[in-house]
Amino acid sequence: MRTAGLILAGITGEFPDYLPQDETARPFSVIERAIQYAAEAHKGAVRKGSLVPYIAHPMETMMLVASMTNDNEVIAAAALHDVVEDTPITIEEIEAEFGQKIAFYVAHESENKREDRPKSETWKIRKQEQLEKTRDASRSVKCIMLADKLSNMRASLRDFKRDGRAIWQKFNMKDEKEQYWYYHAVADVVKDLADTPCYQEYISILDIVFHDLDEEMTRDL
Repeated sequence: MRTAGLILAGITGEFPDYLPQDETARPFSVIERAIQYAAEAHKGAVRKGSLVPYIAHPMETMMLVASMTNDNEVIAAAALHDVVEDTPITIEEIEAEFGQKIAFYVAHESENKREDRPKSETWKIRKQEQLEKTRDASRSVKCIMLADKLSNMRASLRDFKRDGRAIWQKFNMKDEKEQYWYYHAVADVVKDLADTPCYQEYISILDIVFHDLDEEMTRDL
């Protein structure tokens, strides 16, 4: 699979020599172009609280989406889903490069960050906005959201096994109860995907990471 080959090869800024030029016109090539574009856009960035290159997250998100759909444009959008939100690239540039459909998916995944205010102050309203606009969205949109959050929760589970409930201290929202609210609200919004292994894994991770808090909240009722 060429996508896996690109990832394992380290993702270069150009099509590898082994990819014939005439293949760039094939439908799958949009995924490879999206991988290259995202790799360049996120170059030098790392995941919060780690040295893991940021590109690992959109690549994992992309592969999770590919397990739920064979729509190449949705898969490509998953690779690009954080480009507008986290880099200077605009949605207009995404549309010019990849077309209206992919730009739509990327725009849908991009929060209004309200750069004039501290991120911790706007965290909840940003999350509420994303949840509300996704609730009645298409299955494709929900696939990208679920894959994005599953990738995040996989990383959180790895950190949780090492650091326990202190994992949230590296995030803009450090309140564990708010994180609990958000990730469980995502589960509700994308419950149309409950038949997928991605959704089932997501729920199982929530049960582990939030187990102690869940018990505390139950006792307080």
